[in-house]
Amino acid sequence: MADTPTAKLFTSVGAEKGEIALDPAVFGIEPNTAVMHQVVTAQRAAARSGSASTKTRAEVRGGGRKPWRQKGLGRARHGSIRSPQWKGGGVAHGPKPRSYAQRTPKKMKRLALRSALSVRAAADAVKVVDTFDWDGPKTKSAVLLLEGMGIEGKALFVLAPSDRIAERSVRNLSYINSLMVDQLNTYDVLWADTVVFTSDTVGMVGGGANYKVADDDFVRDESDES
Repeated sequence: MADTPTAKLFTSVGAEKGEIALDPAVFGIEPNTAVMHQVVTAQRAAARSGSASTKTRAEVRGGGRKPWRQKGLGRARHGSIRSPQWKGGGVAHGPKPRSYAQRTPKKMKRLALRSALSVRAAADAVKVVDTFDWDGPKTKSAVLLLEGMGIEGKALFVLAPSDRIAERSVRNLSYINSLMVDQLNTYDVLWADTVVFTSDTVGMVGGGANYKVADDDFVRDESDES
């Protein structure tokens, strides 16, 4: 991967302003596919409710007496009408409430997230919006922005708490997901075809990475300076 990955920088109406340099420690590492797979698997497993439940023969009602005597009738012997082979009986080896959560170390989660972001950055699928200066929440504004950036398919908006207008503008679009920057995770990055940051949130990713957006990171077109 390139030592200094970049992403295109856009205005809130979808006009291209230039490029922004991305943190190589977050967007330019060699992806670890095995770790990404393990983290996504654990994340999806943790989302399962694990509430499926059945009753065993000890929990169903009835069956307190022997249905018929042991010998002499020519029928198979039974001790209860609530054993698993009877209609209305208990379930043998049925599901019980359980947790599907898997232990995933924090270092593994961070590596998986950086790997996923690096995959998207290498495919030129990371874009940055300078700032959302919309007057109010409008789905039309979000659609115009997506068209201006040339985004097709699913997209993930990584926002800051101050970007509530943008969050409300994209929530009616079924193919758009939005997250606060502290909620960013591997699954949602891989789910999206394009990841959209703001000039503020792009420097907040990576956990322990000491990186902040500076003026030197912005590589704008010369026409913008005139």
